[in-house]
Amino acid sequence: MSRGTVLIAAGGTGGHLFPAESLAAALGKLGVRVVLATDSRVTEIAKTFPASEVVQIPSGTPSGGSVVSKGIAALKLARGVLAALRLIRRLKPDCVVGFGGYPTVPPVFAAATGGVPTLIHEQNGVIGRANRFLMGRVSAIATGFPKVNGLPERLAGRTYHTGNPIRPAVLQAAAIPYAAPEPGGMLRILAFGGSQGARIMSEIVPPALASLPAEARARLSVVQQARPEDQDEVRRVYREAGIAAEVAPFFKDLPARMAAAHLVIGRSGASTVAELAAIGRPSILVPLPGALDQDQAANARSLAEIGAATVIMQPDFTPERLAGEVAERLADPSGLTQAARAAKSAGILDAAERLASVVLTLAKIPVPDQETST
Repeated sequence: MSRGTVLIAAGGTGGHLFPAESLAAALGKLGVRVVLATDSRVTEIAKTFPASEVVQIPSGTPSGGSVVSKGIAALKLARGVLAALRLIRRLKPDCVVGFGGYPTVPPVFAAATGGVPTLIHEQNGVIGRANRFLMGRVSAIATGFPKVNGLPERLAGRTYHTGNPIRPAVLQAAAIPYAAPEPGGMLRILAFGGSQGARIMSEIVPPALASLPAEARARLSVVQQARPEDQDEVRRVYREAGIAAEVAPFFKDLPARMAAAHLVIGRSGASTVAELAAIGRPSILVPLPGALDQDQAANARSLAEIGAATVIMQPDFTPERLAGEVAERLADPSGLTQAARAAKSAGILDAAERLASVVLTLAKIPVPDQETST
C-alpha cells in the first residue's frame, strides 16, 4: 500500500531527469508513490522512469529570443500552470519536487500557490533561472554543492545540502578502488564531453596526445567519446601516433569506464562532477563556455579548490596546454593518486536517500524506522 504520493517535476535534459530518477527510486523503496511531470523532449528517457504515472505538462523557455518567442513561451508556461493545477487536484500529492529547468516551473508554482509542500533541487554550483524564480516560493531548497552562487542568505534556514543523487551504475563504480598508475607504466585516459559528446574534445585531445614523445605515447591507453562525424578523424590521429585508443559516440558503461581510468578529461556538468567525486577520479575539466549562469565553471571549481581537478577554460584548452598537463602526470603520477583521494573525499553516495528524507519530512510522511520505533 502506498505511504503517500510525491509529484516529481523534471525535464528538458537528462541532467535534470537523472537525479530525479534516483530520488524516485529511493522513494519507491520506501513505499511512496511517485508521479513524474515532464515535457515532450524527454519522452524516451521517461519510459524507464520509476513512476506509477508519467504526465506531460506544457512548458516554455522565456529567456532569450525575440519578443514574440518570449510571449509564446510565457503562454505555454501559463497553460502548464493550469494543467498542473488540474493534475494536483486529481493526485492530491503530499509534496511536489522540482529539479530545475522550465518544465519544473508549472507544477512547482501551482503547488506552492495551492498550499502543497514544495521542494526544488539545484544540481549546479550556480542557481539556475527557473529555480531562481521559484526559490522564494517553495518550502525548501536542496543543493548538490555546499555553496551555491545566487542563493540568498535569507533562504539559508530552509536550504539543505544533500548532494546530487547518482545512478546505481555510479554507486557500483564507486566501490572500485583507484588503481594508482605505476611510475613508467601505462596511463589510462578517458575523454568525453557529456551525453552528446563535444567537438572540442575531438579537436584538442587527439593532437595533444599525438604530440607527445614516442616513449610517452606508448604508455597511453585512451577511451574517447566522439561524435559520429568526428570518429574517423579521431581514430586516424591515434592510429598514426601509435596510441592505443577506443573511440565511440556513446558508452553505455561510462561509470565503469570512469572507474577504470587514471585520468578523466571532460566537461563539468553537475552529474559529471558528482560522479567524479563519488567514484574518486582525478580530472582535467573544461567548463562549457557561453552559459548565462556559468554553472559549469562553478561546478569545476568545487573540485579544483580541493585539489581533485585541474580546470582549463576553453580559450586556454589547446593541444599544447593539454600535452603539457599529460606530460607532467606521466613524469610524476603521484599527483594523480592525491587528486583521486581528494575527489573521493567530496563524494556523497547517499544523496538520493538524504533528499528523500527531506521530502518525507516536508510531506509529513514518517520514515520506516520512525514508524517501527513508535
